[in-house]
Amino acid sequence: MKDLSTSRFQFVHTADIHLDSPMRGLTKYEGVAVDRLRTATRDAFRELISKTIDARPDFLIIAGDLFDGDWKDYNTGFFFVNEMARLRQAEISAYVLYGNHDAQSQITKRLRLPENVYEFSHKTVESHRIDDLNVVLHGRSYPRRDVQENMVQEYPSPKDGMFNIGVLHTGLGGIGGHANYAPCTEEQLVNAGYDYWALGHVHTRQILNEYPHVVFPGNLQGRHINEDGPRSASLVTVEEGRVVDIEEWECDVVRWHRLDVWVEEFTELVDVMTAIQQKVGEFQKDNEGEHTNAVRIRLTGTTPLHGSFVSGNEGLTRDVQALSLDIGRDSLWIERVEVATTPPATVAQEITVDEAMGELQAMLVGAVGDSELAEHLQDEFARLSGKLQSELKTDLEDNERSYTHLLVNGKIEELLTQTANRVMFEINRGEQNAN
Repeated sequence: MKDLSTSRFQFVHTADIHLDSPMRGLTKYEGVAVDRLRTATRDAFRELISKTIDARPDFLIIAGDLFDGDWKDYNTGFFFVNEMARLRQAEISAYVLYGNHDAQSQITKRLRLPENVYEFSHKTVESHRIDDLNVVLHGRSYPRRDVQENMVQEYPSPKDGMFNIGVLHTGLGGIGGHANYAPCTEEQLVNAGYDYWALGHVHTRQILNEYPHVVFPGNLQGRHINEDGPRSASLVTVEEGRVVDIEEWECDVVRWHRLDVWVEEFTELVDVMTAIQQKVGEFQKDNEGEHTNAVRIRLTGTTPLHGSFVSGNEGLTRDVQALSLDIGRDSLWIERVEVATTPPATVAQEITVDEAMGELQAMLVGAVGDSELAEHLQDEFARLSGKLQSELKTDLEDNERSYTHLLVNGKIEELLTQTANRVMFEINRGEQNAN
């Protein structure tokens, strides 16, 4: 048996790539920056493969949610096969585990993968040995989206004399607000006897424990404003049977940012636009580089313009987006202008019912394009769906006007629009009845 004390190897750990995941709310816009948002998940994955080929590690691990769901067409699969073929030419293997978004029940289209790609079974835990490195990887893919059982209990005992890697897609108790699929505890992972846990599902990069290492690399590319900041994978170096280094590889090509603009006491919209232009200009100068910057601007402070901001938010956002094209050209996109201002006390006391209704309606309309809310709704439905009696679930899904049908078929924007219209209808009906 090979002596671990003399071995040195490297591997790349990534997860939550969500290939071809749509960036919601971009369909009606044009421009180089917007085009780059549309292809961001592919470009980030291509960057990861290029980095991997340059670094020449021994293997690559993908710990779930490689795909965002069933492929719209075979182009998604062709792209992945092509990137794996690049790895094969560099003599690098890939070990792929599928999670809740690309579970066996979710993907209906398949392609034959290059011989350097090893997929973890969805039927049982598999152990893949790499004998020349004295490494063994243990893992199981999801058979369906809403896995509620603790999969760790199925994982085998560690192999003596080998470096044991557990590959798992898990909510780990609902950490970070993510759906708690394949629930388990950090203590269970630590006590399993493995040397490294290559986790997926949580989109924020975290090293929860060392020796043994329990690691979420985070997702490879941010897809909405709540996935702001750098997004990355990990290059892990092992010497003498111990992890000696975990290097963060930033691979995102579009980076999300929040930018606060203080508009205290402004009384003219032209002054607000000047303040935004100055703030955005300074931001872009500091953040110009390889990334396209996707920015949400938040207006803060007390101003008599508060009511105008709320009622005219869509127009304000469009004006700022036009302004950003001049400042950032092809490398800046303003996703939205968020109104977090407050009216002066005297104005707040004079707000009418109509103005309050306008603010509520603006909030509901804003929810329609909220990609994070859409993803949360889909995860919550998948969780609750497993608890419904099959007959009831079928009846709900067959009703084309039901919320459940819209969720099942991914029609989230239609669902939110329908909900917003219903809320406004019920409020107006209540007012009429009161009169």
